[in-house]
Amino acid sequence: MEIYKDLSSSASQEFQKLLNSQLSKVDIEEGKIIEGKINKITEKFVFLFVEGLKSEPILDINELKSMGLTDKIKVGETIPVLLEKIEDKNGEVLVSASKAQKIKGWDKLVKAYENNEPIMGKITSKCKGGCIVEHIDTGSLMFLPGSQISDKPMKDISHLMNEPQKFALIKLDKVRGNACVSRREIISSFKKEDKAKIIEKYKVGDIIKNAEVKSYSSFGCFFNVKNELDVLVHLQEISYSRVNHPDEVFNIGEKHDLKVISVDKEKLQVGCSVKQLSPDPFEHIENYKLNKVYKAKVVKIMDFGAFCELEPGLTTLLHSSELSWTKKNISAKKMFKIGDVIDCVITEIDKEKRRVAISHRLAQENPFETFEKKYPVGTIVEGLVVNKNEYSLFVKIEDLDVDAFLHCNDLTYLNNGEEELGKYKKDDRIKVKVLEIKALEQKIRVGLRQTKPDPFDWFKDKKVNQTITVKIISTDNKGLIVRPEGCEMNFQIKKSQIAINASDARPSRFTGGERIDCAVAELDISKRKAVLSIKLLEEIDKKEALDKYGTEGSGKNLPFSSLSEDLKKKDEDKE
Repeated sequence: MEIYKDLSSSASQEFQKLLNSQLSKVDIEEGKIIEGKINKITEKFVFLFVEGLKSEPILDINELKSMGLTDKIKVGETIPVLLEKIEDKNGEVLVSASKAQKIKGWDKLVKAYENNEPIMGKITSKCKGGCIVEHIDTGSLMFLPGSQISDKPMKDISHLMNEPQKFALIKLDKVRGNACVSRREIISSFKKEDKAKIIEKYKVGDIIKNAEVKSYSSFGCFFNVKNELDVLVHLQEISYSRVNHPDEVFNIGEKHDLKVISVDKEKLQVGCSVKQLSPDPFEHIENYKLNKVYKAKVVKIMDFGAFCELEPGLTTLLHSSELSWTKKNISAKKMFKIGDVIDCVITEIDKEKRRVAISHRLAQENPFETFEKKYPVGTIVEGLVVNKNEYSLFVKIEDLDVDAFLHCNDLTYLNNGEEELGKYKKDDRIKVKVLEIKALEQKIRVGLRQTKPDPFDWFKDKKVNQTITVKIISTDNKGLIVRPEGCEMNFQIKKSQIAINASDARPSRFTGGERIDCAVAELDISKRKAVLSIKLLEEIDKKEALDKYGTEGSGKNLPFSSLSEDLKKKDEDKE
């Protein structure tokens, strides 16, 4: 103990010198990777000797096996380990071989990333969103996104599993220690070199034979050329006619000849044209006239119609509304097939928009005009009910392919039209009268009640203010329902038209079945309108009484409560 008390003694100084020289041989520091030599192996552990440490570090033998270091578990072998603690609470040295391997591997990855160098790895397993790749040199695990596996979608990658291959480091997170790699970049870099050599073969003006339609986009169509190059035909280079989408002209898998119109060696792109292989048909569009019948070939069928060729390169649109006179919303697929040659009429030529529209129905006889010639307005014909809805019937007249419209209000003069409609069903045969024909609008209107005598004709010899006798059928809060004697129709006398005095204008005064007189207030034979009024009849009778009797007392026996006052006022006016 005396030696440590007196540090100035020669013995103390010599001991300090020996100690410093011994520790300086080995740089011992926590958090650094050191080399440990195996000097003892047991069933579960491996004991290491590290110069400068006061005790032997211990490694779990399973840790070494999981790292693939089974061959190194021999006495005398050297293993790099991470010194985590020189002394823990139990006085033992803590080291880790796996962490040392990971740190060494990370340093290599950082170096490769900074130098933009590919690394060797193998796909070991799949995970959510991609795969796990193991770095062959260090065993470090990295993430391979699904989008970076290949430059083409791949449903099966079993042939890539556990196969050593190159990967490009695309992202490193030094804080979290995560690495992201790409196989796609390696493939693309090789293809880029190959693609540059392929593009050198082509020059503007070359003709490419039998290029296959590969895919569409909103701006054009991609063609595959000899399975070595994809070229673009822009939307404007597809046809001289207006094209909204490539699928209007091409089908996937079709083969077409192309003309090279541009070569970009920097972007490695080749632009082609289909329309420039044929002369511009709009240069002689004056040869075609509107409203004249021409032959057209169906080249493509769509949901909204069909595209037809008047001549090679001159594509026209045949809209579904121009397919038939009578069939609404018909599909071109049910009428035509590709390659059919049909009659059509040119309805529009727009040179600026380079658009030609045609009609198939205009090349056919208009069945509505035929109907008008055969059955003019006023004709009574027999028809078959072919359809029915909540307010009308549709009637087919003989063998003509047209349906006439019969509204429920034209079924009967007497009953409610909607109630009368319920009496008819599909396939009923009825006689109807042609009321209206609009050939251009493709409309025909017929009526059933017009084939029978009109009960309103009872009013033909009647006049306004004329007195008629009616029978009360029923009453309600709105007034009286009455039927004129000798007429088959019912009319309403409104509550306000029952009497002059409001206190007498009560529908409840009547029970039904009474016969009363009333006057015709309004009458319009053309519109079949008649308004009846009891109040008007009272006013007419009252006026006659005033004109006939000139003294106050002469009219007291009349059933008018205010007549005497009216007479008195009349006398005062005379004075």
